[in-house]
Amino acid sequence: MASPLTVVIFGASGDLTSRKLIPALYNSDRKNRLPAEAKILGVARSGFTTEQFREKMKAKFIEYHKDQFDPNVWERFAARLHYVSGDVGENAAPLQAWFDEHEGASGGRRLYYLSVKPELYPSLSRGLGAIGYNKEIGGYRRLIVEKPFGHDMESGKELNAILHENFREDQLYRIDHYLGKETVQNIMIFRFANTLFEPLWNYQYIDHVQITVAETVTVKDRLAYYDTSGVIRDMIQSHLLQVMTLVAMESPNRYNADNLRNEKMKVLDSIPVSPIEAAAKVVAVGQYAGYREELIALKDKLMNEGKQFEADAINPDSKTPTYAAVRLTVENGRWKNVPFYIRSGKGMKSRYSEIMIQFRCPPHLMFPLPPGEILQCNRMTLVLQPNEGITLNFQTKVPDVEGTLLQPRDLSFNYRQAYDDKALPEAYERMLLDAIQGDASLFLRSDEIERAWELMDPLIAAMTSASAPIPESYPIGSQGPTGADELLGAEGRKWQVIQ
Repeated sequence: MASPLTVVIFGASGDLTSRKLIPALYNSDRKNRLPAEAKILGVARSGFTTEQFREKMKAKFIEYHKDQFDPNVWERFAARLHYVSGDVGENAAPLQAWFDEHEGASGGRRLYYLSVKPELYPSLSRGLGAIGYNKEIGGYRRLIVEKPFGHDMESGKELNAILHENFREDQLYRIDHYLGKETVQNIMIFRFANTLFEPLWNYQYIDHVQITVAETVTVKDRLAYYDTSGVIRDMIQSHLLQVMTLVAMESPNRYNADNLRNEKMKVLDSIPVSPIEAAAKVVAVGQYAGYREELIALKDKLMNEGKQFEADAINPDSKTPTYAAVRLTVENGRWKNVPFYIRSGKGMKSRYSEIMIQFRCPPHLMFPLPPGEILQCNRMTLVLQPNEGITLNFQTKVPDVEGTLLQPRDLSFNYRQAYDDKALPEAYERMLLDAIQGDASLFLRSDEIERAWELMDPLIAAMTSASAPIPESYPIGSQGPTGADELLGAEGRKWQVIQ
């Protein structure tokens, strides 16, 4: 008989639990992938009973995921849901009473999920250690931590040190949900399970790489948090750098957590740290038009509500970028002189995430081109969302008996068409199952976190210092600031146009 298994969600009354975590666990149960003995325990200070918690989660699930709701599956799944009003501090007795009842003296396996504000990570992890909840009695103890993992390299190191006070590195699962996306994982399959592309995956055939995450939404109700973060911290330091490592890494000799993360770390170590004084040459930033007006409106709102402390923290002259484009290089034998251009922005023309591999042109073209026309060299695009797929662009001959006219055309693979009977799973579904099973392959290791901050800190400092220029304004619904075009234009390159 399997030992008890409990997924403990701290901060269970929050939005992440109802929007992402409960739906992910429900779908795993619907697919019969959640262990039969698994229970899900919500913990928060809100005074719910278990039955009230179940009803709240049901209502939220129907609100957000009505098309996935099956009353029979929910009834089975809801029986797994429990709730305790308490914490791991002075009010830990109700939590201990629940474990005594459901685990008994022999204990069991526990997966702790910190679905709380990042500033509570230190006190919660220490609180778990103080009452012995890190001790592996009857099974494993694992701790999932959401990003952001610190605010800079110093705070990232400090957070890692605090977590390590009570949990070993192999017990820590730092979740970056981008790595849980099916299309992001497919980067490795595409590269290492096909002989067709990997021989071309180097500086001899690739001119440059573009990685883009564009969002149409503005900051909206995340404004107070976002202004202390900005796009480089929020997107590039975590999500986009991780995607870049998968594009650039060498093949691990075996697919397991240590080997995979070792290869990713080698990529990060091969990216040179740009000095602050040279940052202007490798980064371009912008703010969407109206961002500062949103800050002023928020400041006035907080003052009217009597929240003077919060209002004083708002800077109407903020230099926080909502768009950033960064040029990085990987200084190793595979990627010699191949730039990686990474960009992300809010308030853009359309929402999409993609990786574009721009191949070099043929060394000699025997076919004449019309005057003024430039050959469009082969490019490959891996679309991560929303129209997930892979497109290979290549030259063809236009049918005609007179002359030879070239025209580029696409060879495309589309996930939804190829797998019309299979919905792409949510990232959290995969990540939670991996954590339950002890597979840390898609989770971040402490050295990855610290190296990513080391790379980004000089760029952030250069763009937000008192002497830094005001970020270039760009219209909402546009391609972004012109400075990003100049970043590539200086080297005779162009961004792939946002459709």
